[in-house]
Amino acid sequence: MIRALIVDDERLARNRLVRLLRRREDVELAGVAANGDEALAMIAKTRPELVFLDIKMPGLSGFDVIAAAGERMPHVIFTTAFDAYALQAFEVHALDYLLKPFDEERLFASLDRALSLIRAARVPRLETIVVRTPGRIVFLSLNEVDWLEAAGNYVYVHAGKERHLLRATLKQLEGRLDARRFTRVHRSAIVNVTRVRELRPRAHGDADVILRGGAELVASRTYAARLRKRMSAHP
Repeated sequence: MIRALIVDDERLARNRLVRLLRRREDVELAGVAANGDEALAMIAKTRPELVFLDIKMPGLSGFDVIAAAGERMPHVIFTTAFDAYALQAFEVHALDYLLKPFDEERLFASLDRALSLIRAARVPRLETIVVRTPGRIVFLSLNEVDWLEAAGNYVYVHAGKERHLLRATLKQLEGRLDARRFTRVHRSAIVNVTRVRELRPRAHGDADVILRGGAELVASRTYAARLRKRMSAHP
């Protein structure tokens, strides 16, 4: 079961969403907020894992709520009567964008996807990588890791001048890495954002990624855009 918060300034919309969610045995209603200020207070108090968030509200908008909550912001499914904000919604990593009036089938399909992602995120985050080689065992803190490179059913872990071979897939590791520190730059590479020294634009939206240790990678267009966002958001 996950905890969900409803944020909408329209009473009828709030009540309808409450009725629909109560039909699900896998959702616990953490609360209902009628504006952005109430939403921020309830996020801090009840710590929901998912927020059904309206966009246009008196006072703080849905985007203002996300900005104000910062890292405390749970996963978001936008519920709105306006289609003009869809691109902006996905730029803030919303899980979905439901246009009112949406039906039960559309809502539950979106909720099912959200549940899968949230449950996967509950897996304990990796803090140390253990590499076993003949004659020794190496314990690497993730703070030491510069980047990870896919090699079939293995992963090369690059840390400073050393390279360690780990029996795991890049996808398996990605699901357990802190997304605030690690992000893909290519389907075969994940970098530690804190190790990036420079981004150099290339043609077609790609970018060269220069790490502090001197390694140079290429980020494809989609991943380059995400990396720029992470870099700008990272302290």
